[in-house]
Amino acid sequence: MHNHNFILFDLDGTLTDPGEGIINSLQYSLDRYGIKGDREILKQFIGPPLMDSFQKYFDFDEEKAQEAIAIYREYFAEKGVFENEIYPGIAELLKILQDQGKKLAVATTKPTVFAHQVLKYFSIDSYFKEELVIGSFLDGTRTDKSEIIGTVLELVDSSNLSKVMVGDRKFDVLGAKAHGIPAIGVLYGYGSIDELETAGATVIAQTVADLQRLLTDK
Repeated sequence: MHNHNFILFDLDGTLTDPGEGIINSLQYSLDRYGIKGDREILKQFIGPPLMDSFQKYFDFDEEKAQEAIAIYREYFAEKGVFENEIYPGIAELLKILQDQGKKLAVATTKPTVFAHQVLKYFSIDSYFKEELVIGSFLDGTRTDKSEIIGTVLELVDSSNLSKVMVGDRKFDVLGAKAHGIPAIGVLYGYGSIDELETAGATVIAQTVADLQRLLTDK
């Protein structure tokens, strides 16, 4: 794996742990509907598009889900985006990859504007060219992971690059497979080994240290 020179990273659950901010934002939204969300259920919102999760877990129709997302963002934009932690070792890994001349990108279902905020907040934005940080749109479009990965690939001449996707959920693996890209599943995020293996992850990294060994020669 360390021969790959174009690495696409998921953000939530892969570079940073957004759990507190996302769960607090979700509960803020659900409070408007008199719903007390179970924390284990709310954790399942981390990774997939919010629209899909509100419909799946709370049986909201599309209109109600859109409304719930707008309320969610009231909290998230002001507080939730910063209720986040970078996984230990990630900043060091990104520096090693950059020093080795590898091209790095972010492919996330989080809206692009928030992705930039998170990267800047943790001072890891310098490892990614601004145009290679790709997320969803605030209007709820471009939320499919394969579309997001495809957008990244369209922005660079990657024909002579060896590509790999790194993520913690099945959506990352399936999105990569749609473009014929191998995927490293990470277990320190929010997906289980069953989820990642069933989706077809090429290899599994238990820890950030494992990920570093896979991606670098160090």
